[in-house]
Amino acid sequence: MITIGSAQLDAWIAAYFFPLARILGFISAVPLWSSASIPVRVKIMLGVGIAVAIAPIIPSPPSVQVGTLKGLAVMVEQMLIGIAMGFAAKIVFAAIDLAGEYIGFQMGLNFATFYDPLNASQTPVTTEFISLLGLLVFLSINGHLMFFATLAHSFSAMPIGGAFFGNSVWSSLAQLGAKIFATGLLLALPVIVALMIINIALGVLTRAAPQLNLFALGFPLTLTGGFITLALSLNYLATPLQHLFEFAIEAILGVSQAHP
Repeated sequence: MITIGSAQLDAWIAAYFFPLARILGFISAVPLWSSASIPVRVKIMLGVGIAVAIAPIIPSPPSVQVGTLKGLAVMVEQMLIGIAMGFAAKIVFAAIDLAGEYIGFQMGLNFATFYDPLNASQTPVTTEFISLLGLLVFLSINGHLMFFATLAHSFSAMPIGGAFFGNSVWSSLAQLGAKIFATGLLLALPVIVALMIINIALGVLTRAAPQLNLFALGFPLTLTGGFITLALSLNYLATPLQHLFEFAIEAILGVSQAHP
């Protein structure tokens, strides 16, 4: 007759419960899966499925009862680790939204907003277009699978209960902010330069012929030049976007390894 003691039962619960806490924290913050349009039940089912799949291959968690105060502390730590890893990827992805903001501001289209189903908010049309384009490129290279593979690897880099979640993690997240502005400007640079040239030409034309109506002439030219430059630059966006996604994976790994 097979008997199961309380210690064995607690070990089985901890083997799935602690990884699930990190996985759900990651899903709640990582791009795409953290979207408000995805039901909470789907996120929980996805987290449970991943936990069941990777639990046999990750290092064994400490023998801590889930219902104790120490078990609660371990669970909170795992949730913070998952949130930090997902937030690191989200910071990097914010560069794509910032590029759309730059382009829309230069084209004068920031007043035109569109409902963003991913974030459940109003977003400028140029930002929505660039964000959806980046998301499609991300899915086409199986970036979502690479994110979950990186999450599974984090259990080896930072085992459950075996590493201290220190201040260096939050410091590394703060340093990622510079990547937003640098990469966002890089992605929007072709459109910004083209529109700058158009604006300089309009300024010279206005000085040469003051009787021209700058507002009636400048806005259509700026829109046309912006759309043409954006259409021409789409063929060259795949490479910088791929480098950006690779940096996002490195950022997730950096969080999982940023401990004393």
